[in-house]
Amino acid sequence: MRSLLASVNLTKLRKLERARHRICMVSDFFYPNMGGVESHIYQLSQCLIEKGHKVVIATHAYGNRRGIRYLTNGLKVYYLPLQVMYNQSTTTTCIHSLPLLRCVFVRERVTVVHAHSSFSAMAHDALFHAKTMGLNTVFTDHSLFGFADLSSVLTNKLLTVSLCDTNHIVCVSYTSKENTVLRAALNPDIVSVIPNAVDPTDFTPDPSRRDNSKITIVVVSRLVYRKGIDLLGGIIPELCTKHHDLYFLIGGEGPKRIVLEEVREKYQLHDRVRLLGALDHKDVRDVLVQGHIFLNTSLTEAFCMAIVEGASCGLQVVSTRVGGIPEVLPDELVTLCEPTVSSLCAGLETVIARQRSGKVPPPADIHSKVRTLYTWRNVAERTEKVCKLEAQGFDCGVEFLLEDNLLYCIKIVTVL
Repeated sequence: MRSLLASVNLTKLRKLERARHRICMVSDFFYPNMGGVESHIYQLSQCLIEKGHKVVIATHAYGNRRGIRYLTNGLKVYYLPLQVMYNQSTTTTCIHSLPLLRCVFVRERVTVVHAHSSFSAMAHDALFHAKTMGLNTVFTDHSLFGFADLSSVLTNKLLTVSLCDTNHIVCVSYTSKENTVLRAALNPDIVSVIPNAVDPTDFTPDPSRRDNSKITIVVVSRLVYRKGIDLLGGIIPELCTKHHDLYFLIGGEGPKRIVLEEVREKYQLHDRVRLLGALDHKDVRDVLVQGHIFLNTSLTEAFCMAIVEGASCGLQVVSTRVGGIPEVLPDELVTLCEPTVSSLCAGLETVIARQRSGKVPPPADIHSKVRTLYTWRNVAERTEKVCKLEAQGFDCGVEFLLEDNLLYCIKIVTVL
């Protein structure tokens, strides 16, 4: 009887072990670097650990941060000694990263390699090495790309090669899915849409921090062309001329900061336009709660987490209607405009008039709506399902690998 029970328990343990996967998240972009990809990887990893899976992260070294580090809940991070080429992305040769990534995959007994971001050369390398080792692969794309300029053409060709035998692809919006399917010539059936999320406990409203004697527009963004900083430079003087109680609070750093400094200097707006510089993620909420309106001027976005954070803090949101942004928030929580100065000014005028008349919902009501829209636990559950983590993994037998890698080589020759 005891031997029978022991056999049953052993069978159950084996099934449980098969249901639990050992996942390696790979990307050039992770903490201490700050951004949406970094936050996504960390939060998703924590939720998957909570669900019983083993998760490790592989990224490149950041300054003195190299080797192995442990984060909350025992999340293990490998900071590998790989050379950064441009904008925190490593060089992509497939050869120099092989011994390091293979060591991580073997040492941690990885069953699923989950790579993030088209911009990450390390993610592309990891997909290639994982398939040669017979591991299951998942790729999450966080960005939108064009088709005409040289950089987009080269990146799209690289993506076509990298994803030709990836088991499953995840995009953060339906617009992003359509874009990725076209760029990489993918079968749409292996591409799923799982949005980003926000931890609502980190972005709670605090109306007492606002100065209600004036109207404050908050912008938190990297100050780069893609984020529409040139549009912001046209909006500021036009609205400040019309509304003498209007102030701008701008957090972020980047090469386009000079545009805002020139506008502030030219129109003598030093007391009405504050440039806060780079912000730590923990300080973003303290900046947001000081405002009445959150403004996003992006020219392209797959999924804009910033507007969700702004709405979660109870702000009225005004944003450009580009990429996947129309999918993010319901119409009553966001005012969408065309990516032009005139359209954004008109949208802001409408929200300012609404703010003056008091016809805006209380910040607590906005927060209560947003907190149920996107949660990391929901993202983790959906990621489990599309990757089949709760059941057996994908078929990666020898015959499958030989056939698929032959296809892979043909695609490389075609590209070259």
